[in-house]
Amino acid sequence: MKHFPIVILALFISCSTPAQVPDLIPIDPVTNPVHVRNTGRITFMDRNIPLDTYREKDFLDSFSLSRRNTLNIRVFMANSITNFMHQLAPSLPLTELSAMGNFQFAFYIDDSLVYRENINAGCSYGSGGNKNTSTSFRVPFTSTTGEDWWAMYLWDRFRLNGGDKVLTDGLHILKVELRPYVSSPAGFTDKPVGDYVDQGMSTAVLRVGHIIATGTVQLKVSTPLVSAAEMAIQPVRPGSGWKVSKAGFDRSKIESMNAAIERYELKDISSVVVVSDGRLLIEEYFNGANRNTLHDTRSAGKSFTSTLMGMAIRDGYIRSEDEELKSFYNLQQYQHYSGVKDSIRIKDLLTMSSALNGSDAHSESPGNEENMYPTSDWVKFTLDLAIDSNKTNGRQWDYFTAGVVLMGDMLDKRIPGGLERYAAEKLFRPLGITHYKWQYTPRHVVNTAGSLAMTSLEYARYAQLYKNNGMWGGKQVVPSAWIKKTFTRQLSIPGRVNEFYGYLFWNKTYVVNGKNYEAFYCAGNGGNEFIIFNDLPVVIIITSKAFNKPYGHLQAERIVKEFVLPAILHP
Repeated sequence: MKHFPIVILALFISCSTPAQVPDLIPIDPVTNPVHVRNTGRITFMDRNIPLDTYREKDFLDSFSLSRRNTLNIRVFMANSITNFMHQLAPSLPLTELSAMGNFQFAFYIDDSLVYRENINAGCSYGSGGNKNTSTSFRVPFTSTTGEDWWAMYLWDRFRLNGGDKVLTDGLHILKVELRPYVSSPAGFTDKPVGDYVDQGMSTAVLRVGHIIATGTVQLKVSTPLVSAAEMAIQPVRPGSGWKVSKAGFDRSKIESMNAAIERYELKDISSVVVVSDGRLLIEEYFNGANRNTLHDTRSAGKSFTSTLMGMAIRDGYIRSEDEELKSFYNLQQYQHYSGVKDSIRIKDLLTMSSALNGSDAHSESPGNEENMYPTSDWVKFTLDLAIDSNKTNGRQWDYFTAGVVLMGDMLDKRIPGGLERYAAEKLFRPLGITHYKWQYTPRHVVNTAGSLAMTSLEYARYAQLYKNNGMWGGKQVVPSAWIKKTFTRQLSIPGRVNEFYGYLFWNKTYVVNGKNYEAFYCAGNGGNEFIIFNDLPVVIIITSKAFNKPYGHLQAERIVKEFVLPAILHP
């Protein structure tokens, strides 16, 4: 299921009963006796109980909050969310109304507001319901059954944005309130009905209505106990192909990290590996992973595309990163031909700065990766995209997976024998990387957009290659000049302070005890990161399965700043 950007608010809203306007859409008849008796309530349950078997005896008064428990809500409303939104903007037609609003969730702990969020207009009730006619729905806040709902990411954001700080050990009262909201274009003058808050913004008017459902439950919170064996540092065993470091480090910091992972304070971490001065210093595995586990590190695999591009330029298969798209494709054969498209350089794709109308950060973007995956030809999908009139090649950074797929196709076309064999012979074999698994595009070209699975120690070999300035075993595997270009701040990343992008590598600076430690790193969905420090002889590999979770990369940063760097900087 697609997950969307959020709008976070801090508003006070009246909960008095609104005046009525005629419904926009007839609702499903409310005949269930439990619904009739509990209209306007949010109820809590510890599993998915179907509405036709749900009874008041199933309502939870208290719940023990833990990673192995499932917390659901079932909401009983007097009307559909569409009709509630209609009261806020009576003149809007159904299509516009559905695209401009939905529920606002508010989370209170012990009567104090902790977090508020307007869920994206595209989020639905899920199975068995819809925004227009349904008056009751279930969503899971937590689940142990593999469900993948927007509400679970909402719960994660609540925990991340203050919930974890206030949910200390003991008993707490959780209250959840639901309201409708509509976000209309600036200058919108439609007269709403009933109580609401009208907040003017730069590009929209945000209207939030009265409370349409609310409920409380007592949460029992207790920090899991961690045994000495669970937090103990795992020994670095021989036979890995790495020399083992004898350097000291603050073992208590790594034990604290292990304890946080075992308590599920740090979630879904599968490995943390540290190489210092080219030797294996720390090797920790969690949640069933081990030295032989292949990790899907998602977009961290994009960085390999940069590596292979630099090698192909050295070997003469590609002229330079300034070579233009028109050298590879007759773009007049594709949709939306433009001279601007002809002049897109490889460098523009390496720095995520082409003018193609594609952005993975915006779900409505024509070139969003989610639109590419269902197609039978990812290259054609990319080349058919129009030019974004707001972009200029090479000027602005905008994350764009399809452009990396395009580079994989360019390499596969130009390199005799294809990209997969080239990578195996020229990159993986010199590094001693033998245990890996590619994914493929529908045209059976290796997927350079990501999900190149390897073991943690093999990822460490790749990262250490960059720390070695492209050298491995006395051989220059990757040109040092290419490493230098890659580890150059090519573009700043909008919305982030002091963070930059190189050639499919990220750049940021960690601050530990008041000192700065700059690093370039590969990054993939879920908090997967391969980190190479500029001025420290250190490489850190973090693998994680927190896919699509808002805390994925925040956890990785915490591991580095609170545990690993303090451990090795102050042994």
